[in-house]
Amino acid sequence: MQDIKDTVKEVILAVLPITIVIIILQFTLLWLPMEVFLQFLVGVVMVSSGLILFLLGVHLGLLPVGEMIGSALPKTKKVSLIILVGFLLGFVVTVAEPDVRVLSSQIEDVSDGEISQMVLIYSVALGVAIFVALAMARIIFNIQMKWLLVGGYGFVFLLAAFTPNSYIPISFDAGGVTTGPMTVPFILALGVGVAAVLRGKSSSSDSFGLVALASIGPILAVLMLGVIYG
Repeated sequence: MQDIKDTVKEVILAVLPITIVIIILQFTLLWLPMEVFLQFLVGVVMVSSGLILFLLGVHLGLLPVGEMIGSALPKTKKVSLIILVGFLLGFVVTVAEPDVRVLSSQIEDVSDGEISQMVLIYSVALGVAIFVALAMARIIFNIQMKWLLVGGYGFVFLLAAFTPNSYIPISFDAGGVTTGPMTVPFILALGVGVAAVLRGKSSSSDSFGLVALASIGPILAVLMLGVIYG
């Protein structure tokens, strides 16, 4: 019950400010048609209800499952299996990410179908999957995060030099949308589970940085699309 109350409070505090601002603008500057304004209010109610249910699902289902999977994998003592499962989970969670679908749909419209929605979704998901697998390897082999970040972003800027300009902003937007409400909790929970088993609770901070690594993958994936399609 407390989880439900906290989630409802969190959503209200998130949605209420933008709602108040739009209402003030409506009766001072915008004066939108009343039909459009009522649609906005209905949309606020539907979005709030959806976010409450979504976040409850994340806290009650995704997070515990992610930690349980992360805790169970190291016990197999198979490095390849841990990395493979990280790859697969990174892929399927990103495909389910709502933000990625919104971005891909908008890009398909703007590009007049030159970049199809499904090509972009699967490219971004593949990029996330590769870097989640790399993050699992980092935890296992205790690789320093700074070298992975420097190498990853160095490759990003190198690849950007050979990519058409129109793809560069899309690539960084793709990196941003992967830090959404579906991908981040699951990946972090997975990393916490793996790190807690491999190096104890005191070193569970090793799981952090997974999102930073995972966001590099989509950038590289879209840049490579630019090289191919461009």
